[in-house]
Amino acid sequence: MDELDRRILSHLARDARMSVAVLARALNVARSTVQARLERLESSGIIAGYTLRLGTAAAKGRIRATVLLSVDPRAQAGVITRLRAIAELDSAHTTSGRFDLLLQVTAETTAALDDILDQIGAIPGIRSSESLIHLSQKVQRAGQQDA
Repeated sequence: MDELDRRILSHLARDARMSVAVLARALNVARSTVQARLERLESSGIIAGYTLRLGTAAAKGRIRATVLLSVDPRAQAGVITRLRAIAELDSAHTTSGRFDLLLQVTAETTAALDDILDQIGAIPGIRSSESLIHLSQKVQRAGQQDA
């Protein structure tokens, strides 16, 4: 990946709907060059896809939380399988350090969040959990997913 590729990614991170022609003009290169670069970035897996990021209006009234889990070492695969069945789970990541999994969950109400946390806590193999409710977002970098 060279500087042009990084500039293409930077522009698309700000506006993934930008057309190839507009992107080419912004970068001062030929449209065919941008098209070829995009095809290469996609086929190599650097660009995995183009997605929708909801704005604050869509998130209004929704409660987001990060849930940190300690899991019995041999139970992680089963825990992850059970977590996949929870519709309010946005993402799950393995981690290093004191906790084994980091979850992002979204709920409509505090009561719903409480129910989700109870569901998670009841999964066999979970030793402990800690929940952090998101209050307000202060920074989100272009191209970064809430995960």
